[in-house]
Amino acid sequence: MRIVFAGTPEAAVPSLDALAASDHELVGVVTRPDAPAGRGRRLTASPVADRAEQLGLPVLKPEHPRDPEFQQALRDLAPECCPVVAYGALLPQSALDIPHHGWVNLHFSVLPSWRGAAPVQHALWAGDEVTGATTFRIVKALDAGPIFGVMTERIRSDDTAGDLLARLAEGGAGLLVATLDGLEDGSIEARPQQAEGVSLAPKITVDDARVDWREPAVAVDRRVRACTPAPGAWTTFEEQRIKLGPVVPVPGAAPVAPGVLAVARNEVLVGTGAGPVRLGEVKAFGKKQMPAADWARGVRLETGAEFR
Repeated sequence: MRIVFAGTPEAAVPSLDALAASDHELVGVVTRPDAPAGRGRRLTASPVADRAEQLGLPVLKPEHPRDPEFQQALRDLAPECCPVVAYGALLPQSALDIPHHGWVNLHFSVLPSWRGAAPVQHALWAGDEVTGATTFRIVKALDAGPIFGVMTERIRSDDTAGDLLARLAEGGAGLLVATLDGLEDGSIEARPQQAEGVSLAPKITVDDARVDWREPAVAVDRRVRACTPAPGAWTTFEEQRIKLGPVVPVPGAAPVAPGVLAVARNEVLVGTGAGPVRLGEVKAFGKKQMPAADWARGVRLETGAEFR
């Protein structure tokens, strides 16, 4: 089948590679325009654009997929189907109508759970035990189209959003190829999503990533892992922002007041609303990321200091 792939971040690259290695005819790639990145804010191509160029594929970078020039360029490529992974822009009906088999999205949840931009983060934050990936036909309503296929993945107790997304990206790539195979030979049909069990997964903001030490340890742990690596969990110490790596709840430890630090030679505990957590790595403003105990020695931290 003749296809054009749409995607932008690193999580979409495994699917691009899988499609390039498949029996389908990959004739082009659609991705978001180059964007400022890094300290110098230099315009940088997306990971998908970089990989597509390495593969020698034509790359389209429309400001918006409603642009007539983009839609004509897509028609010229004549795709029968457009597989999508985390493209990052809303597709108008005029674009959705171009390929005969429509646009088939790989979404990193078991739909209808966690429709939206941040399904992996919300699954972790909610304490789900199992998540997965779903392929479905894109319609105008958010992640509401009929489903082709599903895979599941157990969530590990120490998973960060980055860890879990990497596994789903690899496993989901095979699901996406299998879905296109089934569309081509007619062996699969889309089925409507269930009306029950819909939940939403809006983008996680920097404000969302601020740790609330009044929450119990299990909730603090989930928030930090859900926000790792992006946007990055944080708190403040002496009015300076401190970024936090994953923490570990410490059941049975002596109680510590919420936000108060208990400093030992090789560890730093922080009190929460129910039980302390052990800090992992921290990154103070202008400093490199380091183990919490090293940071504590560097700033001469003493028990009783507080995170806010």
